[in-house]
Amino acid sequence: MEPRFVALTFFILAYLLFIFLPAKRTHVALIASCLLILSRCMSLREAFFAVNWNVMGIFVGTLVVADLFMESRMPAYVAELIVNYSRRTWMAILFICALTGFISAFVENVATVLIVAPIALALSKKLSINPVKMLIAIAISSNLQGTATLIGDPPSMLLGGFAKMNFMDFFFYRGKPSIFFAVQIGALFSFTVLYFIFRNEQKRTELLRVEKIKSFVPTILLVVLIIALALSSFFDASFSYAAGALCLIAALLGLIWDAFANQGNFIARIKALDWETTFFLMGVFILVGSLTLTGWIDVSAGFLSQRIGQNIFLGFILLITISVVLSAFIDNVPFLAAMLPVTVSVAQKLSVDPTVLLFGLLIGASLGGNITPIGASANIVSIGLLKKEGYQVKFIDFVKIGLPFTLAAVLAASWFVWVIWKP
Repeated sequence: MEPRFVALTFFILAYLLFIFLPAKRTHVALIASCLLILSRCMSLREAFFAVNWNVMGIFVGTLVVADLFMESRMPAYVAELIVNYSRRTWMAILFICALTGFISAFVENVATVLIVAPIALALSKKLSINPVKMLIAIAISSNLQGTATLIGDPPSMLLGGFAKMNFMDFFFYRGKPSIFFAVQIGALFSFTVLYFIFRNEQKRTELLRVEKIKSFVPTILLVVLIIALALSSFFDASFSYAAGALCLIAALLGLIWDAFANQGNFIARIKALDWETTFFLMGVFILVGSLTLTGWIDVSAGFLSQRIGQNIFLGFILLITISVVLSAFIDNVPFLAAMLPVTVSVAQKLSVDPTVLLFGLLIGASLGGNITPIGASANIVSIGLLKKEGYQVKFIDFVKIGLPFTLAAVLAASWFVWVIWKP
């Protein structure tokens, strides 16, 4: 069999296994990558350079900093303040969701849910209300704002690495408002949906103050890292190394501080990182790289271009719709990684700037996961926390909140992107 068909076969089989064996997705990605090399579809050198090491540095580095930030209890302390200064339950819930979104713009979504969920559960117990809707709202708010910045979530990191976008490019790109503002427009509309869901929760809120900040050092470290990432665009305009290096340096400094200040176990903390997702991302990079090397990206782009014709708006809407629908049920990381080069190739064939299509792809792929309880890792974690508390969440219960939230966010954010970036 020709190498190009071998590569396509491995990719399709791996993708099907991602769907049907999500717990084994890392093993699948790594085994498929090894088979691609052993079958000589790509060399070891080509596989190595298919991985975006800058993105990997960002991911691993921010995992460490986010872990230290969470353990400092600063986010939970702030959440308590918000609850106690809110006059009504619905206000407290919306404020908690807003805090969740803010944290998630700089901390991985699952970690954000784990930071905020205990406060929501404590509030629900004190006021004798069902926490199911609240935890769902926290999860989808986390997924929404994780799209807003370079370091918020892996899909944003993938786009940044592919399009050579630095931290500030997510705010202003080529002199125009960028993806951050599109997400905020989407958040305004989606939070209106949350208001209608929780508007009848009128009880006064108050929690016993139990959280104490253990240390301000992780917060300072996170703020300094964000500033450094913003400044890195001035000496690494091509987004080739600086962001990843800065995140790894921040992680190293955090680990050293933890070892001396808290007698933290350096090795144990390294082992506890999310290495499963780290290796999964590496495997996905190699799988997608094999498609690029064997020419399938160009074939896919040609097929889409023929269907779209010269109607760029049709292509924009089609790309978003496909992304939203598929991401509601499948992992958005391999989907986005595969579609990024296809999208750029489509834009080239249509002789247009790919930015509007890339931003539309990111919005659809990132926010579509909010529709179902299996669409994003943060959703699965929130459902797990509820199950631990004795609450069962039906598929349709999640969809009743996730679907209108997603539609409001996607439509508003997509409208913003089209108005600002249309060719």
